[in-house]
Amino acid sequence: MIQGKKNWLGLLLMAVLMGITGSVLLKGQPLSLLAASLKHLKPQFLLLGIMMMVGFVGCEALCSYQILRRLGHKVSYRHCLGYSFVGFYVSSITPSATGGQPAQIYYMSKDQVPAAHGALNMMLIASCYQVAALLWGGSIWFFAPSVRGQMDGGLAVLLLYGGGMMVLLTVGMAMVMFLPGPTRRMGEGALSILTRIHLIKNPESAREKLEHQLSEYARGADCVKHNPGLVLRVLALCLIQQGLAFSVPWAVYLAFGLEGNGWIQVAGIQALLTLAVCNLPLPGAVGAAEGGFVSAFVAIFGESLVTPAMLVSRGISFYTFLLVSFVVSIVVHLRTSREARERALEEMAAAQTGTRVKAVRRYLSARAEGERIL
Repeated sequence: MIQGKKNWLGLLLMAVLMGITGSVLLKGQPLSLLAASLKHLKPQFLLLGIMMMVGFVGCEALCSYQILRRLGHKVSYRHCLGYSFVGFYVSSITPSATGGQPAQIYYMSKDQVPAAHGALNMMLIASCYQVAALLWGGSIWFFAPSVRGQMDGGLAVLLLYGGGMMVLLTVGMAMVMFLPGPTRRMGEGALSILTRIHLIKNPESAREKLEHQLSEYARGADCVKHNPGLVLRVLALCLIQQGLAFSVPWAVYLAFGLEGNGWIQVAGIQALLTLAVCNLPLPGAVGAAEGGFVSAFVAIFGESLVTPAMLVSRGISFYTFLLVSFVVSIVVHLRTSREARERALEEMAAAQTGTRVKAVRRYLSARAEGERIL
């Protein structure tokens, strides 16, 4: 698996945040009352919440499956599901979910999908995901005023920040894809300023990276122009994917046997809350997501149940799937490493003497990679 100090630092930071969050939110909460609240949960609705999260990961896998097949790669849906679990795990342990997409591209390349196609796949999914998040958030904000009223105080500030960042990212990505000339000039201007103030020490290398990124986005724009139907399908899947994740608190609401609030109220609050915290530089938005849940959902679950509801909801939508995705990521790592060794052995058997040394090197590299689990 992709390794390094950043992953371990992310896990350490997450553990610290979990400890602080738990101590703050559970302060003054007797464990006996907490256990009594959890004892009467209806298991069929907890299973429903888990299935919603399975669908969440499955929707992204279906996006990758459609895009990669359209690019000419005969990948299986099972492999795409593995990539999605890897993305969930690595995104969860890196600030602002920055590590998930590179990890997915890495394992796609291990399955002989060129990195350029893997990057294009993730770029299209990320673009549609951001648009879907804005569509959900905007629809709830404008058409469900009772839900909007739950986002007051600090949550309103976070929502303004999260929504603003999402708009900037989406507009920026659209500019890079469809207005390469102005984007190049803006990028070169930024590089010039950063070079003059000595924040960039190797401007030539930075310019090469800028050109590489612009060419990747140009390929993405070309794919969008020639495959509008594919883009619409991916956008629809992203809308469904997020709707499933936003519905997990609704399943928890039903599991507690509560009544009086509709799906749109519960899922709508979660949609706005997710938009508010998703761009915070925290692994898995740990701390902000839990604290925000307690503040936003107190009117839905009540003072006595909001903390148990938060534990169950985040337990289903994040912590359980963090563990599941970790296990699946190990399986994906072992599978791709084994298959890489097998391909290298086949190459060695078929290679002429002059190329056999390269095949042996690839085999040894694949073997060493397979021995590094983390």
